[in-house]
Amino acid sequence: MTGCITFLLNGAPRQLPAETPPGMTLLDWLRGPGGLTGTKEGCAEGDCGACTVVLEEADGHRVPINACLALVGQMHGRAVRTVEGLAGPAGPHPIQRAMAEGDATQCGFCTPGIVMSAWAHAREGGSAHEALAGNLCRCTGYRPILDVFAGLADDGAPSPTPPELADATFTTEGQVFHRPATLAGALMLRAAHPAALLWAGGTDLGLLASEHRQTPPAILGLSGVAELQALAVEPDRLVVGAGVTYGRLQRALAAAPELASLMGLLTRLGSRQIRGMGTLGGNLGTASPIGDMLPPLMALGAEVVLASARAGERRLPVAAFLTGYRQTALAPDEIILRVLIPRPPADAVLVCEKLSKRHDQDISTLSAAFLLRVAEGMVTEARLAFGGMAATAARAPQAEAALAGAPFNEASFALAAEALRQDFAPLADWRGGAGYRQQGAAGLLRRLYWRLARPDLALEVQA
Repeated sequence: MTGCITFLLNGAPRQLPAETPPGMTLLDWLRGPGGLTGTKEGCAEGDCGACTVVLEEADGHRVPINACLALVGQMHGRAVRTVEGLAGPAGPHPIQRAMAEGDATQCGFCTPGIVMSAWAHAREGGSAHEALAGNLCRCTGYRPILDVFAGLADDGAPSPTPPELADATFTTEGQVFHRPATLAGALMLRAAHPAALLWAGGTDLGLLASEHRQTPPAILGLSGVAELQALAVEPDRLVVGAGVTYGRLQRALAAAPELASLMGLLTRLGSRQIRGMGTLGGNLGTASPIGDMLPPLMALGAEVVLASARAGERRLPVAAFLTGYRQTALAPDEIILRVLIPRPPADAVLVCEKLSKRHDQDISTLSAAFLLRVAEGMVTEARLAFGGMAATAARAPQAEAALAGAPFNEASFALAAEALRQDFAPLADWRGGAGYRQQGAAGLLRRLYWRLARPDLALEVQA
């Protein structure tokens, strides 16, 4: 059906005119036709957090997102809260008062985004540092802001429930945005429009609209497909729908303590705003050589399930799914349906690593994931996967062979680190040279030994 974009805005139903471009960013719509200018534009890349708004989920969760990366068409059937929607009949919200009275505002440009992050954090909890990782403040400094965060309390406001919506298509001059609500509808549209961009969270593709000001002619938005939101923690594996956000995956990992290192990696994947939209399927689909989740998936032996209306489902190892630089085995009529992530055996350990210029919310220069099994002083299995070392994330077969069957000692890991030179001829770009990446990968592998042999050592220092 062709219709109008409809969502809840600050608790009230909002139906946009049919001529509203579905590929317009939510930020542009808010500050333009929406008439809500409290939300600011800073970087247009999802880095500064000035554009933070909150999605109110039906299950009560509050999910901060970057309005500069979200498209208006993605908001169909959602509930959005902006800074203007916090104040009540009695005046500003308690968080807004606390920010002002605690000297945590100064110029105030970034304050609306920080307030929205605070409002979400008051309900979601966790680390204040993590909650603020996606918000930059260049003039106040973070001490007064952190003081406000330390005194936050959930206001207990119930989440509004948006209406259930059927398949919809939004068409304006130069662009069509398909928003299916079912898997069957998505597969039919995929077969009929193979050139349409598959749009899940849009934390990568969203830059086309926000920064490059492009208007993709056709978009197949997948965030409304219920089957892609399935998430189950089973005794031997995690079954993660391609549309599951990193934020939801983080919550699920609490039930899989053997994947604690993967949980730690997720806290450094973007910010809460990015994790509120970004999806595991999207990370696979973009096939970036520095995709954070790809090395862990390879080390764990994960599989990706693809689906089409023509051929049904098929399964591939993640390594086979990635065929080249930003290239995959996805057929023109297929979509990613789910990812099957094995839980590590009881006698195995998983370690995930990331080197980047900033600790938080930064793109990897180099990443790695190691799954190791040791018995009676010998390494019985080693799976070593790296990102940022080649055109795709990849395993290191020579280094794995050097470790498997070797004594569990420092010398064995040093030999394996040297064998990495046979596995990779690293790329070089502005994030890091080939030599840096080679040395960094070798250093992470040597450090793996000390992580396991001397867990009492402080191998990382954070100020």
